[in-house]
Amino acid sequence: MRENPRTRCTAALLLMSLLAACGGVVPDEPGEVADAAPMETEPMAAIATNAFYYYADVDGAWRFYTETLGFETVADFGFAKILQVAPTSYLTLVDAAEGMHSADEPRSVTLAIVTDELEGWWEYLSAAGVPMEHEFEPAEGRPHQGFVATDPEGYFLEFERFEPHPENERLLPALAALEPVHPPADLETRRPADLGVRATVLWLYYEDTAAANDFYTRLLGIEPIVDQGWAWGYRSSPSGLIGIVDEVRGMHQATEDKAVTVSFFVERVEEMVEVLRGVEGFEFRSESVGDESGRVRTLVGYDPEGYFLEWDTFVQAEGNERLLQLLADR
Repeated sequence: MRENPRTRCTAALLLMSLLAACGGVVPDEPGEVADAAPMETEPMAAIATNAFYYYADVDGAWRFYTETLGFETVADFGFAKILQVAPTSYLTLVDAAEGMHSADEPRSVTLAIVTDELEGWWEYLSAAGVPMEHEFEPAEGRPHQGFVATDPEGYFLEFERFEPHPENERLLPALAALEPVHPPADLETRRPADLGVRATVLWLYYEDTAAANDFYTRLLGIEPIVDQGWAWGYRSSPSGLIGIVDEVRGMHQATEDKAVTVSFFVERVEEMVEVLRGVEGFEFRSESVGDESGRVRTLVGYDPEGYFLEWDTFVQAEGNERLLQLLADR
């Protein structure tokens, strides 16, 4: 996680294992890794993590993410297009005219793309003319290296690699267990075939990080495995992570409106209604499970600072074949 230039501090990706203990000790010092014992995976754990981004020109954004970044389109609803980024990490591009958010709302979110081939991504994206928010400035001894690009409508994309370092003792084995995603051979993209993506983290920005951490610990049934003192991370699917960031030190500030919806793909969305009724701090948008085009059943609510949270179950229907195959093969 790159800190706001206002403070110029370095922080590592905050990785949370689904097998971390609920009773794990939260570290007292930034960068210290907490000890945790295994626990059984919750039955409603997400099978994949997704984010909805909202665009005035969704087709232009889609061309960037497919032709330049080389992400595969695994489901296309017309106004919304679902792309695979990492093994269980997805990004959905939405026409803001038909989505739950406006393209004018603040982009209070950063998608971190975790890759082994950081230098290759930097050379490729720089040569492609992709705008950069933060340049690639590697330095020895850092727990991670990275740079920050921007997409066609201003969303931040942070490309990162994590190095051997005491801060990453649990992170690196978790990443090593994942098979990186590369562009499919039949995709028309300029992305070199050897540039892979192992995982993602969706960084969210808060005024009250203590309340946000309490909420996500209750929501996910797990605690963060690393505490940097100003940013924390939770693993919500095998390759998808949710990050909590103090707005004072993060790349964005907390905002009332946010042009993002955090989404979890689950096997039985109907069962989430009762689960979420018991989560303090969660507010339903509607307790009724909705239907989108007969292809996905959805449930939507809000976290304590207004981030939209959505649970999605995709059904056997025309147009869902590729996505369902990937979810089954996870």
